[in-house]
Amino acid sequence: MASFEITRGINAMKRTLTCMLTLSLTAAAVSTAQAETTLRMSHFWPGASAINKQIFDAWAEQVEKDSNGELKVENYPSQTLSQADETYEAVTNGIADIGITAQGYTNGRFPLSQIVELPGVASSAPEGACVLQTLYDDGQIASEYDDTHVLFMFTTGPGYIHTRETDVQTPSDLEGLRMRRPTAVAGNILDNMGAEPVGMPAPEIYTSMQRGVLDGLSFPWEGMKTFRLNELAEYHTQVPFYTLIFVATMSQSTYDSLSPEQQKAIDENSGMKWADNAGEVFASIDAAGKKEAEEAGHTIRVIDNPLEDSAWQKPLKAGIDKYLGDLESRGLDQARDVYYAALEARKSCSAE
Repeated sequence: MASFEITRGINAMKRTLTCMLTLSLTAAAVSTAQAETTLRMSHFWPGASAINKQIFDAWAEQVEKDSNGELKVENYPSQTLSQADETYEAVTNGIADIGITAQGYTNGRFPLSQIVELPGVASSAPEGACVLQTLYDDGQIASEYDDTHVLFMFTTGPGYIHTRETDVQTPSDLEGLRMRRPTAVAGNILDNMGAEPVGMPAPEIYTSMQRGVLDGLSFPWEGMKTFRLNELAEYHTQVPFYTLIFVATMSQSTYDSLSPEQQKAIDENSGMKWADNAGEVFASIDAAGKKEAEEAGHTIRVIDNPLEDSAWQKPLKAGIDKYLGDLESRGLDQARDVYYAALEARKSCSAE
């Protein structure tokens, strides 16, 4: 009888231990599931592009590493989660947790930020990224992003003029040409030079040029390579008349839902650190894009200082004055202060 009681006690203990172990493993699994958070990231660059791989994939990998695997990032390139001109809105309404887009794709929403697009503000992608991020960090443009949690900002290198059949040497050569413009700011300047600006997202340019809908476009060398446009445009006028700006931002509600440790992983991969990295990536692709055109035997005209060039300075300066004046007429009296702050930031950024 005693032996039976001992055996029954042992069996009861085994069942209890088994139950406790099962509960423990279940709790651990639930805890792990709760700790792991997947973030959906949306942008318009092709998945195979260096921009996607070297900036966005690299950022995602670093965040996962710094969060000890608690944060996973699902990358949706090529407008597969949201259209290029709807990406910022997709972040604010929760369709995407993270979005990277050009501010100019939502015309009029980021007017002070787009001052960085004006001629003469930035001469390279690293410089432009530094200027834009500095204006945000200093509070000059931060209020334009109150509805999201900004990660970092960056820019292309200077945008130039690229055409299929026209050798553009002066602004008058643009007369009547249908030119894709990236933003309203650049479009206004193209209009000043006699062109007919056409708005469309970058992924649609190739087909439009191929079909003859466009005679040319305004783009940095990076974009010419990324979107394979050197295949179609054989004439290039390297006149730096705008810089396209971008923001990588996150849903505020998504950020607020993260644990302090997860937020720290995001914070450590935000700001000037990644602005600088993006700028360097764009600069390297700019060089590759120009080399590609040179090796193809294309015609390349170079106007290094258009604001001091007798043929080009008038339409460019008119574009600057018109944009700042339009902002002031909208009640943005600080527009010129932001413009001068951008020029000051350029001095410190170019010295770095």
